[in-house]
Amino acid sequence: MAALTVDAYAQAADPAPLGKMVNLGGYRLHLYCTGKGRQTVVLSPGGGDFSIAWYLVQQRLESSARICSYDRAGSAWSDAGPQPMTMRQEANEVERALRISGEKGPYILVGHSIGGLVMMTFAEGYPDETAGIVLVDTPSPDSTLGYWGKLVRVRDLAKRTIPPVHTMETGSPIPIADAEREQAMKFKSRKIGAPFDRLPPEIQKLQLWAQTLPPKVGLTEETDYTPEEFEFLYELEDFGHPFGNKPLVVMIGMVDHASHEEKITAKRAERTLSTNSKVIEVEDSGHAIPLEDPSAVVGAIRETMEAVLHHAPLKQ
Repeated sequence: MAALTVDAYAQAADPAPLGKMVNLGGYRLHLYCTGKGRQTVVLSPGGGDFSIAWYLVQQRLESSARICSYDRAGSAWSDAGPQPMTMRQEANEVERALRISGEKGPYILVGHSIGGLVMMTFAEGYPDETAGIVLVDTPSPDSTLGYWGKLVRVRDLAKRTIPPVHTMETGSPIPIADAEREQAMKFKSRKIGAPFDRLPPEIQKLQLWAQTLPPKVGLTEETDYTPEEFEFLYELEDFGHPFGNKPLVVMIGMVDHASHEEKITAKRAERTLSTNSKVIEVEDSGHAIPLEDPSAVVGAIRETMEAVLHHAPLKQ
């Protein structure tokens, strides 16, 4: 089959959102909730991803639970929101969107990659609304990563205080300069590649639209508090079971990490966030487990749901 490209699906108008647009006070967050069940599962996308990346997992779970995915502020259908866009800000926006929409907690929080750190931040900030947690190939807060052109242990750059949650009045979006927008567009892929080619054709079309949208806000290193948030979560991990005995599953995609024992060890250490935890190593998947092996993620979520429902330990 021919590769899907942006030219083939150029549209005059944005496609209709899959879910609802929730007004958070001058800006809207796209929240896509499907299915029915006694428990509600919240799916947080990885960095640069959208609610669409959870489509295969969401479809498999909606017969047994209420499933909610979302687009973080400024991406896909969601409006640009207050800045700086911290993980604390995002967790607050997700909590409010769920509450305004009448979705019932406490929630099973599921986050892929950086989305896992957002869900850890949610669990820390809203413990009464957190029932269980699944971290899907989430980086360790002690990670060495590429950050603004530098390969560094990100938390080592922490030197400021994480700002409070903002409204549109106290932290309005930073306008993006034309030159910055044009530069960003040079790096956007105009075709569907792996692993997004595993999505149904109609959903690939939405992915292509979302990944080729021009950025909605300006970003600078000065307004990026990732180092401070990594340091906060690193200290949280060091605190000693900050999530108590809430069921916690840590998933690791082994294809990308087979030769990186240090990274695997750091990710395994995330299980210490709870006394009721387990690690699942997914042998046939790399980082993008929700797309490469959605059944593994579904199994981990169902196992967490069962442990929450019966107030039971996770099976080792």
